[in-house]
Amino acid sequence: MKNYETMVDALNDLNKRGYSANLSLDGDTIDDKSANIQMGPDDFEIDEFYRFEGASNPSDMSIVYAVSSKKYNLKGALVNAYGTYADDSDSAILAKLHHHQVSNNLHGSDRPVNN
Repeated sequence: MKNYETMVDALNDLNKRGYSANLSLDGDTIDDKSANIQMGPDDFEIDEFYRFEGASNPSDMSIVYAVSSKKYNLKGALVNAYGTYADDSDSAILAKLHHHQVSNNLHGSDRPVNN
């Protein structure tokens, strides 16, 4: 994964690499409102993610997800808060987003194995 100084840098680079859909989290779906697409947890993959803290306020934390969907033939970016301002919802979408963050950051024997 790349390292970016700012969230804007990450979003600009993702856009250049084809993640051009502006995605939003809406309850139990990730939406591309301009294309009238609503994706459930089985409709997309998380290709990359990047965390950012606010320069003046460390509790101002966001995460950028690079999301792709073979079903809808789209690639886009989703920005969501984490930490203090995170959504406490227990939706399947948020569970998938959180699981991806955790499992990809585990190392060695801590990482789950597919049997």
